[in-house]
Amino acid sequence: MEIIDINIGYYFGAFLAALWIMLPAYVPNPIAVLVGGGYPIDLGRNFFDGQRILGDGKTYRGFIIGVGSGILIGILQIFIQTTYGLNSLPNHTLRSVVLLALGALTGDLIKSFFKRRIGIEQGERWQIADQYDLVIGAFLFTAIFNYNWLITNVSLVIGIMILIITPILHRLTNALGYLLGMKRVPW
Repeated sequence: MEIIDINIGYYFGAFLAALWIMLPAYVPNPIAVLVGGGYPIDLGRNFFDGQRILGDGKTYRGFIIGVGSGILIGILQIFIQTTYGLNSLPNHTLRSVVLLALGALTGDLIKSFFKRRIGIEQGERWQIADQYDLVIGAFLFTAIFNYNWLITNVSLVIGIMILIITPILHRLTNALGYLLGMKRVPW
């Protein structure tokens, strides 16, 4: 009988690399929820279909502070790597963290636009899109504006880890936000 050799260390390393890569993209959305409020990005306007363009949940303050928080966490990651020489983790650059943070919340905005078009109200579930909008936005921005960094740092295994980790973290942070009274719904 053949024994399947699973290198746990390799997959654990890929898991850590996936978290490290995505941290600047994972942080902005919960921070945007935490500090949100104020003027909606769509200024309360409706689209041609009579529905709100984005909705009251997408505000300038949440977007700016959310993106800024992702950039700050990325700058902290760069500092930690350069100071302590964490060479086993993927190397972030200022451009990579800006693109990941900006792409994550832009992906969320685009998803909200399409949610309104198909009649899904703010806070209602759109299962797959609610979980992967930030990944699609972050990777799209990075692929367009920093392709070499993306293909150098995101292997197939790390990409799969990101696809596994993202819905779990999404669910946990939303449940926590709900328990803390920051979200109306736990998803």
